[in-house]
Amino acid sequence: MGDAIAVLAILVPVFIAAFALRWVRMIRLNSEKQIEQNQEIIALLKESAKESGR
Repeated sequence: MGDAIAVLAILVPVFIAAFALRWVRMIRLNSEKQIEQNQEIIALLKESAKESGR
């Protein structure tokens, strides 16, 4: 019984760390996509402002 508790005590933090790293990676990838989309939006807004100013 004690061995099972020891194994769980070791594995639980490992799984938590793995899930945390995966979560951080997903957030980073989504942030990069959002930065690209924001840059496209800014470019379109600048283009629209030039056209409306003519």
